[in-house]
Amino acid sequence: MIRRCTIVAVGRLKGWPSEGSEDYLKRLRRYFSVEVGEVAEEDMNRRSREEVLAAEASRLSKRLPASAYVIVLDRQKGKPLASEDMARKLETLGASGHSHVAFVLGGPLGLAPELLRGANEVWSLGALTLPHALARVVLLEQIYRAVKISRGEKYHW
Repeated sequence: MIRRCTIVAVGRLKGWPSEGSEDYLKRLRRYFSVEVGEVAEEDMNRRSREEVLAAEASRLSKRLPASAYVIVLDRQKGKPLASEDMARKLETLGASGHSHVAFVLGGPLGLAPELLRGANEVWSLGALTLPHALARVVLLEQIYRAVKISRGEKYHW
């Protein structure tokens, strides 16, 4: 299993997504170090889609730890994983020397193509379009579920 996890995301959480995120971060930190890096969301009403994605990609890239195995989340281009598959994948990464995994979550417009190309893997949380704040909560819950599955601990299935 991994020993360190970094979540790099566009936007600051507020309200119930912030509370949900904090709850899962607290749970995960019982097992390993988890850090969250947030970058500012670009104003998509004043700039083109390409300009927004490029600016956010630049900020996200600067927050990525150099030694981390990078997994970006993209609904359309990513590989969907069942919870059990995610657990096995994180176990395999840890066992193969990739003990630090960084997950990248984009903003409302997604992620720039260069971030997708530069990642070690591209995953999807499923076919549904989720608001980026909710996607972060879902990702954290799925990482937590993966840990519980890997450890053989009880969790609602």
